[in-house]
Amino acid sequence: MAAAKTWRLPSTTAIAAILSERIDTQRDGVGIVTGVIDAGGSRIIAHGRTQQRGRTPVGADTVFEVGSITKVFTSLVLADMVLRGETTPDEPVRALLPLGAVTPSRGGREITLRDLATHRSGLPRLPSNFAPADPENPYVDYGPEQLLSFLAGHQLSRDVGERYEYSNLGAGLLGYALSLRAGCDYETLVSERITAPLGMHDTVITLTPPLRARLARGHNAQMRPVANWDMGVLAGAGALRSTARDMLKFLAAVLGLADTPICAAMRAQLAAARVATESPNLTVGLGWHVKKDDYGTATWHNGGTAGYRAFAGVDLVRGTGVVVLTNASSARGGDDIASHLLVGTPLAAPPPWRKRVRVPEAALQRYVGLYRYSPAVTIEISRAGASLFADVTNIGRAEIFPATSTTFYWSSGVKLTFDTNGTADAPALATQRPGQDPLRAVRESQSSRHA
Repeated sequence: MAAAKTWRLPSTTAIAAILSERIDTQRDGVGIVTGVIDAGGSRIIAHGRTQQRGRTPVGADTVFEVGSITKVFTSLVLADMVLRGETTPDEPVRALLPLGAVTPSRGGREITLRDLATHRSGLPRLPSNFAPADPENPYVDYGPEQLLSFLAGHQLSRDVGERYEYSNLGAGLLGYALSLRAGCDYETLVSERITAPLGMHDTVITLTPPLRARLARGHNAQMRPVANWDMGVLAGAGALRSTARDMLKFLAAVLGLADTPICAAMRAQLAAARVATESPNLTVGLGWHVKKDDYGTATWHNGGTAGYRAFAGVDLVRGTGVVVLTNASSARGGDDIASHLLVGTPLAAPPPWRKRVRVPEAALQRYVGLYRYSPAVTIEISRAGASLFADVTNIGRAEIFPATSTTFYWSSGVKLTFDTNGTADAPALATQRPGQDPLRAVRESQSSRHA
């Protein structure tokens, strides 16, 4: 399309209008900080507050959880260690783990560091022994013992390298293994190899008192405050916190606009061979995803925790970069804003539950129960007052929001439709991702358990 060829980063006024529309008019956010960069310099535009009932505005130095953007840093550490001769992309991860550790293999093929970085290890999204004591901070008590125990007993359901399957477990294992090889903890490794050389002094896992004072409060999709996450042994999958100012320093180095000691590793990371994913026009290399379509080619990663959504990406052809940080885990987060600013894709429509209907608690109670998609996958629906929650095998528990009396949505945009079959019972529900056919789950039992 012609517009794609001439697309430029929008003006500060245009970006400010987008942020105001999202928060003030659509009420789909608490605070949003956007940073853009090209050869002409960088700009940071912010709107909203650090907490829903507060008065402190978000800004360039506000701290946010960046979630899975951490995976880009983990893979960049891998690229740096390869350049230093400390490992190779095809070294089995088992070789980096404690002596005697056992990792799953299949057909004589072991899981390599490259497999972990490109999500082709065959490992699931989360380990089966992931059982949080605190659902509001689910990763904090998952340590090396649980991880190594899972690896020793897990059997792969597909060949290593067979296909892409996004895995927090795999990325977390990569970070853990690299830190063992380097002889330090993951946070120290990222600091020494990446953030310190780039002057990213506000990009950390452990918050100092001054950084904690600048931390934006996280909120869920209904703009209610939620707890922060601590990632435990899986820190490499999503533990970093950062600011828009720091993330622009990172993108400046990725774009080659700043000469730093880590630039060679960044070039190697970007040049690494990419593999196909389950989505058309989307590939993945060492940490970065690359989407190529009529609008252009975006190299990016997003992230989400209980109360935050984040996006960082570059257009290497146009020489532009965008970061968007939000302190609300809404369906759109800032992904559509970031993609629009970077390559000109249209902004997403407001999610249907922004016009939330009220469903009586007695009606909600009839949906409570355990539903089964397949022999290995279930979804448990529970209730807490006027709210419903869905807990899916190996994914976790989250609130779902009503658009009608029978249709609910996860904050990710996945739709759940309960089939009442004309009675007071709810014998089945259909779960549908945008653009995909619905999956039907049959209820096996009805429980009165509340969330």
